[in-house]
Amino acid sequence: MPRIATPPCVEPGSPGPLEATGRPLRWGVVSTGAIATLISEDLTRLDDAVLQAVSSRNQANAVAFQRRFGFATAYFDGAAGAGYDQLFADPEVDVVYVATPHGQHYAIARRALEAGKHVLCEKSLTINAREAVELTELAAARGLFLMEAVWTRFLPIINRAWEILASGELGEVRWVQADLGFPAVYDPAARLWNPAAGGGALLDLGVYPLTWALGALGFPQTVSATGYVNDDGVDAQNAMTLSYGSGAQAQLACSLQASSPRTATVACTGGWLKSNAPLHHPTELTVQPHLGEVRVETFPSVGHGYVFELREVTRCIQAGLLQSPTMPWADTVDTMRLFDGVRAQLGVSYANDHAVPVAD
Repeated sequence: MPRIATPPCVEPGSPGPLEATGRPLRWGVVSTGAIATLISEDLTRLDDAVLQAVSSRNQANAVAFQRRFGFATAYFDGAAGAGYDQLFADPEVDVVYVATPHGQHYAIARRALEAGKHVLCEKSLTINAREAVELTELAAARGLFLMEAVWTRFLPIINRAWEILASGELGEVRWVQADLGFPAVYDPAARLWNPAAGGGALLDLGVYPLTWALGALGFPQTVSATGYVNDDGVDAQNAMTLSYGSGAQAQLACSLQASSPRTATVACTGGWLKSNAPLHHPTELTVQPHLGEVRVETFPSVGHGYVFELREVTRCIQAGLLQSPTMPWADTVDTMRLFDGVRAQLGVSYANDHAVPVAD
């Protein structure tokens, strides 16, 4: 069996991800940035998604976003309070998508859950494991759905890779290599570089190479990390070696300084498979049995690729599930614990790490 559960929407013979699976869900989107734009575009493609409300700190941005995508309501900071608090108070909103910088995820997702809303939150779900545990415990106590938006897990091509590895066709997995890097222009105020926003390569990029290691080998026994931390205290580049009791290893790298191949390779005792770029949204898998013929399996994209994740969130909420079997809370918490350990080795600390836990 694959180490990451296959979502029903990519099972053979299943309806397409755009087809309705039940009652419509009314979505609220927090933020009007680039990722919120892509998510909203894919939401418009789902038959059972209603674009109910959007919030922004800025009135002009909120109204422009509302008109662009056809949201019923736009909220923004003002005399009535923060835009997202107004959105959370809207009884017409069922589920919210949080697209703010990492450093704000915990506080905003918590307010959404306290207001009785289901939550899909951009990765990383929080800054650290303590915050992730608190959110999952709150969601469980309130009976609400919560999921970290690791959309790569839901793509058909990724699940095909897990299927090939689980089949034994290539033998036992012994080594994984995955990298994701691009030269980001340095701007201390931009979220990628701002420690207050949870900036750095690890929290922004690290989950994608890690997904390949988790799908192929699971969580490791030990992690060794090194990297470059700039004068602002964020990691501009990092490299992680994950070691397993079987002797297998995964070598993962992330960079905000260098352009990398952005591919993943899984080497096994009987062959290997490799993704094309980018590894978080590939369209091709190259499969090479050790003594067999190479083949390339191609998978077209649907929308921007987020529709599969959005379909799973919709299915889970319609079915009354609090978490997705494909992106369970335990995996999110364990990932944050792994990243906490990596940051400790790199010497990266954020304000959230020193915050006093919120009492219920």
